[in-house]
Amino acid sequence: MGELTTINSITYEYPMNEKIRSWLRLETLLSQVYDLSNITSYSTGIAFFRSVSELIEILDRGEVRSELIKELEKQRSRLSTWAAAPNADDQLISSLLQQLTDKASRLKSVPRFGHHLRTDKIIGMVRQRLSIPGGCCGFDLPTLQLWLSIPQQERDNAIAGWLQSIDPLNDALKTILTLIRQSGNFEPKESHNGFYQSNVDGKELLRIKLSAEHLIYPQISGHKTRFALRFLHINSENGILPEIINFELSCC
Repeated sequence: MGELTTINSITYEYPMNEKIRSWLRLETLLSQVYDLSNITSYSTGIAFFRSVSELIEILDRGEVRSELIKELEKQRSRLSTWAAAPNADDQLISSLLQQLTDKASRLKSVPRFGHHLRTDKIIGMVRQRLSIPGGCCGFDLPTLQLWLSIPQQERDNAIAGWLQSIDPLNDALKTILTLIRQSGNFEPKESHNGFYQSNVDGKELLRIKLSAEHLIYPQISGHKTRFALRFLHINSENGILPEIINFELSCC
């Protein structure tokens, strides 16, 4: 997911395989669900339920749990290899290994991800209306209108129960993506005439850090071992593209 790193710099990301593509989309949806969980109005309520509905659809498409457990084990093996290196921080690595073990154990023991989301009547009722443009008006969903009027504490308790079934998923995914992102280092690069291409082997995620000053963004394409960046101006008709564009690249 593109992230704002400073006022003048943006980090854009691009997945090099389908697994990372799915995880970045899942990360975005989980972020939306948690950010919108503090419902303060009818509009924010609908936005929350829409994100929940999309999250349920993604979770229903494949076995996320087994893929995450497999990745946690992969990261554990990688850390164990680093532990044998000279000058390795044994205490830090030992702590990280224990964290990965605990997260994998938690993933294996929790019920199906999002179970409370799938079975709740309020969520189910709203999901049925979301495919209809404007289908979540008060007259369509008087039950939701009433639910949004109950005391805040009762509503917060209900939402906390819903989120509890995805907390282990959110925690594990955050840990995995953080480790993947930290596996690469940003290096300065130059693009000439708005284009840059290179080969990359065994990497899963590209991260491009670019100044927002000139209103330029990268259009990224790639698969497995090769990628290309084409830099474009946000004003496609009248924007001016510098001959040389400086950016930073991290291959993770």
